[in-house]
Amino acid sequence: MTEIVLQSVLACPHCGHAKEETMPTDACQWFYECENCKTVLRPKPGDCCVFCSYGTNKCPPIQADGSSCCGCPTTEPS
Repeated sequence: MTEIVLQSVLACPHCGHAKEETMPTDACQWFYECENCKTVLRPKPGDCCVFCSYGTNKCPPIQADGSSCCGCPTTEPS
């Protein structure tokens, strides 16, 4: 069994600012505000959360078994 990594460095695609964050294990994180440029990041199409789109590590459920964080299809919430 592979060890689940809970830390991920999120990199803002707009300004390049990067910060290490702890990923939630019980919910999807659909929004993340860059502390440098204040841009609100959202998952790319087909990703379940901002960590899967902009992080150095995918979210814990994807690491564990390939399922999305919230058990829903990997699309942005409506």
